[in-house]
Amino acid sequence: MTLIEVTTPAHQLEFIEMAVQLYRNEKNWIRPIDQDIEGLFHAETNKLFRNGAKAKRWLLQDDSGKIIGRIAAFVNPKMKEKQATGGLGFFECIQNQEAAFLLFDQAKDWLQSEGMEAMDGPINFGERDKWWGLLVDGFSEPNYNMPWNFGYYQQFFENYGFQLYFKQYTYARNVKEVGFDQKMIQRSQVILANEDYSFRYIKGKELQEKAPEYFMTVYNKAWARHMGKSIALKEAQLMFAKMKPILDPRLIYFAFFKGEPVGFFIQIPEINQIFKHVNGKMDLIGKLKFLWYKTFFPPNKMLGLVFGVVPEHQGKGVESAIVISYDKMSGKPSFPYRTIEMNWIGDFNPKMMRVCEQLLAEIYKTHHTYRFLFDREKPFERHPIFD
Repeated sequence: MTLIEVTTPAHQLEFIEMAVQLYRNEKNWIRPIDQDIEGLFHAETNKLFRNGAKAKRWLLQDDSGKIIGRIAAFVNPKMKEKQATGGLGFFECIQNQEAAFLLFDQAKDWLQSEGMEAMDGPINFGERDKWWGLLVDGFSEPNYNMPWNFGYYQQFFENYGFQLYFKQYTYARNVKEVGFDQKMIQRSQVILANEDYSFRYIKGKELQEKAPEYFMTVYNKAWARHMGKSIALKEAQLMFAKMKPILDPRLIYFAFFKGEPVGFFIQIPEINQIFKHVNGKMDLIGKLKFLWYKTFFPPNKMLGLVFGVVPEHQGKGVESAIVISYDKMSGKPSFPYRTIEMNWIGDFNPKMMRVCEQLLAEIYKTHHTYRFLFDREKPFERHPIFD
């Protein structure tokens, strides 16, 4: 077997096509948009490179010349850990442990040469909301930008010596006729009776001009200390601009206290229900297919992206009030979505797990994020629990 570093356009194409061939008979695998993957490895489309990040990719070829595996490794200066920690991701391999270990070894050797002391995987070369974690349970169709892999990958990682750093859960529930935990209903009533609070979705001019500012305000208070970074208004505006083609105003919901944003529940239509028809290509034909299916066969599943309440309003019932007030709209017969899935609920975030449980949602999928310490004598620690 031979390792080949990805250095040419032909290699880049093989890196994409390797997964296409591997999963060609898997009905639940949905081909990612090619550019969503390839764009991560170019400075023009991934700003991490401008901040000193580095990445390498390799293909694994068998003795007959067939590509049987791939892997990427990366150093991201924004990753702040106790020890210098790199990442590996976009791993794919036939069911051959020797081949898998060759790929892991290559990633480890390069990361060590870059001064890293550990590697996390499989993870994204970017934010945690995409391509993060190894699917270990719930092998139905993936949501947009969520990884799908063969079940035997878990053995590869664990046999190599990777240890579980944290679990990520996807919760799911029907939108209508499920109900809520009685304690959630009771807590919400106190807040909903308080005229200082208001709850509504954002539409029209306000969605374009003010929603990014509302989002930035709540995110920086509710999430920045956990995620290790705050966001600027320009970043929030860019995020909403990118989501514009798929945004449904009914899914952008905010809580206000005396007119100031204090909480949000941000969702989008689950667009992999559309993207599965474009075969990874957003060329002219792909865009026409996307518009056709979006118009005539729109998604009936919504995807919860992020839910948060600013610290000074946490523990008062605002979280419950957001959910119960939202249900008054989403429970109507005219509301087109039938199910909701909430991605990326880390097992280190018991508050969000409790919110999902009070929604009477159930764990639908589980992903693992692993860590491998290069010093095998060093004590391993799991991800700290959010307070």
